[in-house]
Amino acid sequence: MAEVIDGAAIAKRIRGELAHLISAKKLQPGLAVVLVGDNQASEVYVRNKGRASEETGILSETHRLPAATTQDELLALVAQLNADKKIHGILVQLPLPPQIDAQAIIAAIDPDKDVDGFSPVNIGRLSLGLPCFVPCTPQGCMILLREVEPHLAGKRALVIGRSNIVGKPVAQLLLAANCTVTIAHSRTRDLADECRRADILIAAIGKPAFVRGEWVKEGAIVVDVGINRIADPALPGKTRLVGDVDFKGAAARAAFITPVPGGVGPMTIACLLKNTVQSAEKAR
Repeated sequence: MAEVIDGAAIAKRIRGELAHLISAKKLQPGLAVVLVGDNQASEVYVRNKGRASEETGILSETHRLPAATTQDELLALVAQLNADKKIHGILVQLPLPPQIDAQAIIAAIDPDKDVDGFSPVNIGRLSLGLPCFVPCTPQGCMILLREVEPHLAGKRALVIGRSNIVGKPVAQLLLAANCTVTIAHSRTRDLADECRRADILIAAIGKPAFVRGEWVKEGAIVVDVGINRIADPALPGKTRLVGDVDFKGAAARAAFITPVPGGVGPMTIACLLKNTVQSAEKAR
């Protein structure tokens, strides 16, 4: 039976280390979060980020804009935050309303304040192995991996999903750790066989319990990035969160596995705060 990797506990430890660093260095990091529209999932996520920021000692401000906000109006706010010296990190919460080009907004954020790590500059530097802000969820995945396996070199890693937010950057990080990396996606043939060869399996495809337990290699490390809300058969009318991996089936074969919730999710916020503190140190 797999050992569960407690992302919530590891994230709490990181937040504590950041709070100590902020106090010891007398820093005042500032994080600005921009939320456009009334997406309920985004609202919960932004609220959690704000709470974690304040507990760590980071100045947190949230800018809530109506769903009808134009692209020019949002670009003007980004420019204002770029120029604000008390703000060291800018995060524009995705998704954005259809009238706004998300890539144009991300590209407008000062790369030195792009604590999400999504800007073309930071993504380019990541691919070249240069110092940059590493995207938060992939960074969290790597911390969880190294928590249970510090020696990643030579491991076969499979990333299921090729998004710009998780799949591609986590593959780059695994390559930098000297893993042999395969990226699988919706058109991959014989996905089950690809999974069975993987020492490390990162699932980020957005389909509940898509990866079956029998696909997992004996002794593998499974990191489940998926967050899917489904109907709870045990409680009619209620829902529950599940990942992209059949947790029970995979846990019977893997050596280590992350839960959902309580695995990668808390690490994403912890890494956002980590990037913000690094930006404040660099600005000083």
